[in-house]
Amino acid sequence: MDSQIERVGEFLKIDAVFVENESNNPKKFKEAIEKIIKKSEIPIILGTFNPESVEQSLPLLSESRPILYGANEENVNQMTTLAKKYNVPLTVTAYGIQKVISIIERIQNLGFEDILIDTQPNSTRQLLIDNTLIRRASLKKKFKAVGYPIFTFIKEKDSFYETVLASVAILKYSSIVVLNEIPKWKNLILFTLRQNIYSDPQVPMKVKEDIYKVGEPDENSPLIVTTNFALTYFLVKGEIENSKVPAWLAIMDCDGLSVLTAWAAGKFSASKIAQFIKESGIEQKLAHRELIIPGYVAMLKGAIEDKLPGWKVIIGTKEANAIPAFLKNYVRSRV
Repeated sequence: MDSQIERVGEFLKIDAVFVENESNNPKKFKEAIEKIIKKSEIPIILGTFNPESVEQSLPLLSESRPILYGANEENVNQMTTLAKKYNVPLTVTAYGIQKVISIIERIQNLGFEDILIDTQPNSTRQLLIDNTLIRRASLKKKFKAVGYPIFTFIKEKDSFYETVLASVAILKYSSIVVLNEIPKWKNLILFTLRQNIYSDPQVPMKVKEDIYKVGEPDENSPLIVTTNFALTYFLVKGEIENSKVPAWLAIMDCDGLSVLTAWAAGKFSASKIAQFIKESGIEQKLAHRELIIPGYVAMLKGAIEDKLPGWKVIIGTKEANAIPAFLKNYVRSRV
């Protein structure tokens, strides 16, 4: 359950837990649901083809809205009745698009529309084909029988191959992806992929202009300035934390642009950096007058010193991963 990862100011985590009724025993299934509810408030997907298991477990989840998986050719009428009774989404699962469509049409005739689709692809190629055909049919051909979110159930022994399959599913239209296991390395890959796909490229990822404390800096701690591009901020902040050197991190509003882009656009210039430092009030908190700038804008050193009389500008690193060694050497050189 402890799967949360912070990346670029956003907390990424697992959205739900899939509980599989392997025993097909309604009592055991209900007990498993009860244990999960006690330990966590994470949403639940009920993985069972047994209507009796659903009937016993769904009342426990009356305050939430779990997803019911799954309806197949044998249980479709009973599962649809239960989904309507408890007002929960129902996943249709069968091998192949044609079989899935047949079941969906039966559900639609019963007056139910809150549906998800699982075509049970047995390979990466089949996953890609199924998901693409479903989306094209619903969007271009206006075929309503497949105009529902795609549910992809992946259960592979090879963790790397499972990650590859999940990546394809995320890239190609799956709304929900269920995995066999969730180690941190896999989460980082898939969460990052999902975040990058579903972020708006027209809205720069940026943080608020401010002087941020990293650790517990005092009047002698280093002062580092950079732009407010979110990725730059979190990379620099993370490497400062890795260095174990408390520091002041001056984040300047550059419309969410990276260092070189902001410099080229005239938003990270010597005059604007100097103005920002003067107006920030950081001078009152420091016993020194040294400012560390990114190595990529080393050419600004002289101009900034002209705009900030009494200040010494230190040229920092070009890459964030070099910050820990740089800061340790910088601190030693001042002792």
